[in-house]
Amino acid sequence: MTRDKALEELFLVQQPHFDDQADFMAALTRRLDAVEYVRQHQEATLRRYRMAMVAAFVVGLVSGAVTLAFVLSVPADVPLFTFHGQSVLLLWLAQNSRLLSATVLALLLSLGTMSIIRNIHDILRIRRAISGTDVQNTFPLFQ
Repeated sequence: MTRDKALEELFLVQQPHFDDQADFMAALTRRLDAVEYVRQHQEATLRRYRMAMVAAFVVGLVSGAVTLAFVLSVPADVPLFTFHGQSVLLLWLAQNSRLLSATVLALLLSLGTMSIIRNIHDILRIRRAISGTDVQNTFPLFQ
């Protein structure tokens, strides 16, 4: 308790004295300009992230639709790819090419969905750090 009183007296005794207000204002202006530059840079980065996510979503949607249309357009008894070899493994791959391609497509779509959700979460985290607000309560899915 006495230590707090000693600190309080120490701070009360100190009276800051600014000799040149113009130098102080110039330094303050430089710091505020630097903060504004960083804020603009972070906003531009967020815009680029959003545009990259939209582009990735569109490319994924188009490539998924094309792949799905191709898989569904080929007759069921015709394998998607064949190998001209006598290996048992290659024969098994050719016979199960439809199932394997559907599995790989499903895995890629799952990976893409998880990546999009992770990117949205990162953008919301960055936005929350920039603005100082609690964005997680707005979107409870991404907590």
